[in-house]
Amino acid sequence: MRSSSCLQPLCACCSVGPNASRPYPQPSGLPHRPARCLPGLEGHNKQIYYPTSFRRGKNPVKMPNSEDKLPTNANSDKGQREQEDREALLNDIKSAEGTGNTDIPGLCKPGISCSSPPRLASMTEVLEAARNVSNMTIAHEIVINSNFQIQQMESPQNSLERRMKEMMHKAFWDSLQAQLNETPPEYSQAIKLLQEVKESLLSLLLPGHTRLRTQISEVLDMELIQQQAKHNALDIERLASFIIGMMGSLCAPVRDEEIKKLKGLTEIVSLFREIFRVLDLMKIDMVNFTIKTLKPHLQQQSIQYERSKFQEFLNKQPKALEHTTAWLKAATEETVNSVSPSHGNRSAMVSPTVVLNRGYMNLLKWDLDSDTYPETVLMDRSRLQELQQRLDQLTLVASVLLVTSNAVGATICGLPGFVEKLKQVTCALLDGLNCKLEEALLAVSEQVHREVSRSLPENGYAPLTSEQEATLKGQVRSLTQRDNVIRNLIGERIHSYLNGFLSSPSPQNGLHALPGGLAPVQAELKEIGSTFSCILHHNRMVFGPYYSGILAKLLFTDGDAGMDSR
Repeated sequence: MRSSSCLQPLCACCSVGPNASRPYPQPSGLPHRPARCLPGLEGHNKQIYYPTSFRRGKNPVKMPNSEDKLPTNANSDKGQREQEDREALLNDIKSAEGTGNTDIPGLCKPGISCSSPPRLASMTEVLEAARNVSNMTIAHEIVINSNFQIQQMESPQNSLERRMKEMMHKAFWDSLQAQLNETPPEYSQAIKLLQEVKESLLSLLLPGHTRLRTQISEVLDMELIQQQAKHNALDIERLASFIIGMMGSLCAPVRDEEIKKLKGLTEIVSLFREIFRVLDLMKIDMVNFTIKTLKPHLQQQSIQYERSKFQEFLNKQPKALEHTTAWLKAATEETVNSVSPSHGNRSAMVSPTVVLNRGYMNLLKWDLDSDTYPETVLMDRSRLQELQQRLDQLTLVASVLLVTSNAVGATICGLPGFVEKLKQVTCALLDGLNCKLEEALLAVSEQVHREVSRSLPENGYAPLTSEQEATLKGQVRSLTQRDNVIRNLIGERIHSYLNGFLSSPSPQNGLHALPGGLAPVQAELKEIGSTFSCILHHNRMVFGPYYSGILAKLLFTDGDAGMDSR
């Protein structure tokens, strides 16, 4: 098993190694849409054109990141901190300009006009870019996803691919059975299978397994086996017994039951079929073990590795930051417009860190079907969208609980277990929001009414009147409206709370104040906030220099920075 290079480069579209005869198993932790698929990969004989206009630098300006120490007195020093962020970025830009070394990552290559005509990209360049993106995605997943594992690919039941695979396998094993049934038996195909088994067993050995390596080579000596087959003296049962015993020595404990089943098989063809199936599982176990072993080393090198691979991709795809630029531009405009006009030059009051944090928060409101997702966040799109869906659900849950509290009074909501039970029921009905929101909230309103009507008499309170029942149900159902006041209020408070995780020097602690109305979902929000900040902290460290170049053009005028602000 290989160490640092154990994962072969994958083709970004077909997930097939360049020198492999079968697909690699698909990593289970990869996003549904892992990276921006390169045009033309679906047909390897197509010609692809892209503009050559692109500017990049050598000494990128440092982007403030979440490791920068923040003063504990955040409220009093906030303006000073933001001004220091701007001054540091501006000084670096002026310093680079003064030395003639403007190396902030941009969108055009130095000395090449942005209106340059497109050039023909060779298929070799496209495939190389695809491999780089694939490797970068896998490395990113290993570092970010704590549960990352390689799993065996299984085609959908009754699919064409599965039926074709089963037919081909059946024909192969029927052919082996026919050869063994001949008189005398024909062992040519069986010998090839033994050679493959030998290679698989050797691939599972560690460097220190010298004795086992020697034992496998001696027993599965292919020249001796061929001589035995030639003289009709080959004992396949003895070789199969040795193979099963060796597999039992090398397999993980989770495969002991599979090995036990192998020992109970007596029919040669069925035994070979199962041996190969279990060997495939053992190879996946070995790959996952190797990944787990290498993960600490990958974490140390991942930032520089991902940045270098992205730069290689950027060199071949000059417009690869188009959506990122539009995303940061929208965040800049929102931030600048939020500054009071009385400050004069509002752009001068804006910190790059604040703009970037607003851009990150906007990702939690992104249209799930949009094709303009920022390129620098594409590898985390599935994770961020999952967080977005969980936040939408928690917003509705907190809104339902707040509506119920206002309708029946804080006294009944303060009863032990009442809010928790109501929360569990609401979460179950809204889980995944697979059905229409109107139907889900209709069921929620009925269940809330049922729980309230049961709890009031049990605790000595008067039951709800018909008018109160109608009001309670109507307010719950009105949460389907996007402009609902309570729903928007809870949503704003949740985003304000999560924004604190991006600004806090210790986001994992989540010690900043919890806004009112969010107490019932505090544990879930803290978990989401910690995950959110970890994902974006890594993103900021990898792509910070590119964000610096874009924000420098967006925030600083020619008079401020002495540079082109197109």
